[in-house]
Amino acid sequence: MDREFLTDLFADFGPVTIRKMFSGYGISADGINFALSLRAGLFFRADEVTIPDFEAEGSKPFQYSTRAKTVVVNSYWELPARLFDDSAELAQWARAALAAAQRAKVKTRPKKAAAKKATRKAAPKKRLATKAAKRKVR
Repeated sequence: MDREFLTDLFADFGPVTIRKMFSGYGISADGINFALSLRAGLFFRADEVTIPDFEAEGSKPFQYSTRAKTVVVNSYWELPARLFDDSAELAQWARAALAAAQRAKVKTRPKKAAAKKATRKAAPKKRLATKAAKRKVR
């Protein structure tokens, strides 16, 4: 899928940002990535609220193979093929995917921020202690 096709596909949803990502594109709205367009197809962000809808349509989660194993990414599910012909319903699914991405962002934000603060505060102390130890040795 090329950039023009994706822009047209999401016309009923609203403006989207399409950026190169991996072997395809990342699709975002309001700065939040909610879809992936890859060689394997179009995948929407999903969570415990929306996964049952994908399962009911017979969709599968995104997966890729490494040399050692097949990795299943349960946070992105393949868009049902019938939605490519129904732009109004595709827009509904896109809104649900954006909502799932927003819920995921809310869940992960506090943990990441706390971890960054802890790392920033701990790092300078270690460096100072190491420098002090070197000075004593000399």
